[in-house]
Amino acid sequence: MKLLLLVLSLALVACLAQDLDAGLAALVPVDTAMLAGVRMEVLRATPLYQKLVARQRLSDLDEFAARTHFDPRKDVREMLVASNGPDSVVLARGNFRVDVPKTLKPSRYKGHTLYGQGEGAFAILDPTTAIAGPERAVRKAIDQKTAGAPPVPNLIALARGLPATAQFWVVVNGWPVAPDQVMAQAGNLANFGRILRSMETTAAWFDVRAGVQGLIEGQCKTEQDAKTLSDAARGLVGLGRLNVPEKQPELLRFWDGIKAEQQKTRLRIHVQIPADLLDAFLRMTENTGRPRIAGPAK
Repeated sequence: MKLLLLVLSLALVACLAQDLDAGLAALVPVDTAMLAGVRMEVLRATPLYQKLVARQRLSDLDEFAARTHFDPRKDVREMLVASNGPDSVVLARGNFRVDVPKTLKPSRYKGHTLYGQGEGAFAILDPTTAIAGPERAVRKAIDQKTAGAPPVPNLIALARGLPATAQFWVVVNGWPVAPDQVMAQAGNLANFGRILRSMETTAAWFDVRAGVQGLIEGQCKTEQDAKTLSDAARGLVGLGRLNVPEKQPELLRFWDGIKAEQQKTRLRIHVQIPADLLDAFLRMTENTGRPRIAGPAK
């Protein structure tokens, strides 16, 4: 009986874990420090996505489609974004029958045709697999698959430990770029950048099928680093509550939905934003295109 319960428990964990596409994982370059995923097929069915489309709030995808020549809104089922800091490559699974513009320059690399313009390039490896990014990053991904080398094991393990229900997720091994950008700022932002450097690994996931539910989890080097980050996160939430305008009291619920906790060297930030508050947020940013959730209370 105990053995049966153990088998059932393992099976349940396997169902709940992120089902990472093995074909895309094989293309992740070995020097990847950040890996992010978007389950487009599931995302397109969510109320939030459909409302954003109806309100024409996904204009950034127009630029992405123009740059990569495949459109996440219709061509893509699943995407991975792999970054080593300076370079990022988009790996996509879907249905690709791209009409390549004649202005793009074709070249051959290890049996595949790359189409480039400037430093950027994309390649359709087969009818269901596409790559886009700087040409050197695209070539590196093809090298990874050709060599048959195992991808970054700790990032893949972190990704596979995330809930399969999440439409967005990201795992980070250290912080290759963000701390440098933050540390260039003044005051507390610079201190926050130094703290980010203390994060050994970070994993985050978000489910937007009913509002936003998610978890950001970081492993710090020391308990003091984790406490400092936890205190900083609580401070930001408190500051956000103080800056909520009197005419928008519903935004207090936004900040109430973000909670930070420390467990020894681990930091967890829980996010739970109800669907009705997201609707109000979208209406509030309808004309400006930007959220008005900060600023002095009136």
